[in-house]
Amino acid sequence: MTIPYANRMGGVRPSAIRELLRLGADPEIVSFGGGYPDPALFPMTELSEVFQKLLTGAHAEALQYTESRGLPELREHIARRLTRDGIDCGADDVLVVQGGQQGMDLAAKLVLNVGDTVVTENPTFLGALISFAPYEPRYAPVRIDEDGMDMDHLEETLARNPGTKLLYTVPDFQNPTGVTLGLERRHRMIELANQHDLLLLEDTPYRSLRYEGSHVPTLKSLDTEGRVVHLGSFSKILAPGMRLGWAVAAPDVLEKLGLLKLAADTQCSTLNMAATSAYLDAYDIDAHIVDACAAYKHKRDLTLKTLAEVLPPSVGFTRPQGGLFTWLSFPGGFDAASFMRDTLLPLAKVAYVPGATFFPGTQEPNHARMSFSGVPDEALVRGLGRLGELLWQELGG
Repeated sequence: MTIPYANRMGGVRPSAIRELLRLGADPEIVSFGGGYPDPALFPMTELSEVFQKLLTGAHAEALQYTESRGLPELREHIARRLTRDGIDCGADDVLVVQGGQQGMDLAAKLVLNVGDTVVTENPTFLGALISFAPYEPRYAPVRIDEDGMDMDHLEETLARNPGTKLLYTVPDFQNPTGVTLGLERRHRMIELANQHDLLLLEDTPYRSLRYEGSHVPTLKSLDTEGRVVHLGSFSKILAPGMRLGWAVAAPDVLEKLGLLKLAADTQCSTLNMAATSAYLDAYDIDAHIVDACAAYKHKRDLTLKTLAEVLPPSVGFTRPQGGLFTWLSFPGGFDAASFMRDTLLPLAKVAYVPGATFFPGTQEPNHARMSFSGVPDEALVRGLGRLGELLWQELGG
C-alpha cells in the first residue's frame, strides 16, 4: 500500500526523547531521561476529592462541552496568578490549551509558511522543534551561556536573516540546559523583537520551580507592542496527565490562536478544567509549589554534589537555580549517544538524553541532558556513580 503523504511529513521524525522514555519502563534502568515531575508530589488525595465531587449528577456540566477558550472560572484563576506575576491580564486574555506543547503548535501554525525562519536558543527544547517541524521552517540558532541567549549574537543572527517570523525561547530554567535569561537581556530581546517585527514565543513551564536566586520578570510583562505570546502549564506544578496549559497574547493574536484551537480539537477536557479550577478554589497551590520546590532543590543539590564527586574534570555541567535539568558537556569528539548505547546502558543500566538533537542546526554530539526530578535518592547516587566510573575509564583524568 502506498500513501501519498504530505511533504511536511519529511521533517516529522521519531524523537530522541520518545525513544528514551521507553527505557524508563524498564525497572532495572536508572533513567535521567524524561523530564517528568516526581509523581510522589502529585496531590492525589485532593484531586481524588475534587473528581469525586464533580462526577455526580449535580455537576453533569463537567462532562459537557464548554467554551473553546476554556472554562471561564479556570481562565479567571490563571489570570489572577499571572497578574500576581506582573502580567496585566484578565480572563479574556487567556486561552486554555492542551499543555504548553499545543501552544507551540498553534503559534507556529499562526505565523509560519514553508521556509520561514525561526530563531531559537542553541540548544533548545526538542519538543518545540517537534512542534515546528510540520510547518517546514528553517532555523537560525543563537548561542547561549550561563545568562541565557546571547543578545549580541541574536542581533547578528536577525540581521543575517531578514524576514524572520518567530523567536522561541525558554527563559526560565531552560530545557535542556537549566540556564535562565537575565533581566538586561530580556529587555534587549523585547527591543529586538520590536525592531525586527517578530512574534516572540515565551515558553515558561518551569517558571514556578525556582529554588534560589532572584525573581526575574516575564517577557510578557516587559512586552511593549503586544508581540509576546506567553505559554505556561500546570504540568510541572500540578499534574502533567491533566494536559492543561495556557496562552496569553494580545487580543488579535489570541483570537486567531483560539480559532486554530477550535479547528484542532474544539476544546480541552471540560472535566479536567473543572477539576483544576475546583482544586484552585479549595486548596493552596502555592503551598504545594513550595513543597515541590523544596523536594526538587534537594534533588538538584544531591545531583550537583554527586556529579562534582564522580565526574572526570573534563566533563562540565550546569548549575540551575530551578527547574528539572542539568546539562552535561563532554570533551570535543565525544559522542554521548554512542557512549550511552554501547557502554552506559549495557554495563551500568543508566540512561540520559543525548544532546545532539537539541541543536536545531549543526548537531553537537558531546552533550547530554539529565533530569533529576523523578529519580529516588539512592538510585540517583548509584546511577551517577556508575556514570562517573565509566567516564573515567573512557576519558581518564
